[in-house]
Amino acid sequence: MPEWLVLALAMGAACAVVLLVVFLNQRRVGEDDDPSETPDVIEYMAMMIGVVYAIVLGLAIAGVWEARSAAGDTVRAEAQSLYEVSERVHVYPAPERERIRADVTAYVRHVVDKEFPHMIDKGELTERGDALLRKLRHDAAESTPRDERMAQTYQPLMDQIALADDARGAREQSAGATLPGVVWFGLVGGAMVTVGIVFTLQIRRSPRELLLAGLFSALIAFLLFLVWDFDAPFGQSAEDAATPFTDLFFN
Repeated sequence: MPEWLVLALAMGAACAVVLLVVFLNQRRVGEDDDPSETPDVIEYMAMMIGVVYAIVLGLAIAGVWEARSAAGDTVRAEAQSLYEVSERVHVYPAPERERIRADVTAYVRHVVDKEFPHMIDKGELTERGDALLRKLRHDAAESTPRDERMAQTYQPLMDQIALADDARGAREQSAGATLPGVVWFGLVGGAMVTVGIVFTLQIRRSPRELLLAGLFSALIAFLLFLVWDFDAPFGQSAEDAATPFTDLFFN
């Protein structure tokens, strides 16, 4: 399901629930009910709850955004290191050059086609990817320098493979969700309490009040959707996560 459709459904559902509760609540309220009689302490508590929840929600958004940015930097570092390996072997003899480039291509294709979907679904890397990277390292290490140009390229080449391996390890550590379940419990529970404040203030069925209640609930749903979307460090789509690889190797 496209992300925009999930967002639209979530916002629509939040508005519908709030408006339905308002209508049902007004049907049981007597004509003599006076909303101006709401105690001042309730208004003060409602304001404080809203402020506290806004701070918590802002911290959650900032945390998942930072985690996603770090994960994106890791993928770009891995892709760039492998691209450097593929480019720097041009000074090697043709058989060794083609073997190393074939290893890089095999690893990249596996990462793009198999590993990213598996990583997003399962939160872990594949053993096949580990094996392909080990083969690349072995073939590069076995290419003994035969002249000055190869000797000058050999160590930087191995360093780039080490950087790719390190970035791969960092990618594995970032594969899972950022926020633990207890935080989600607090975010969802806080959203329910915050939206419920609308009813403690005795909202009426005037168009202005209904519009504000709907917009408020839709805003809460939108912010929770942002947290959910950013909580996946590599995104909800394997195609988007693998963009640094496809941009460097397949364009």
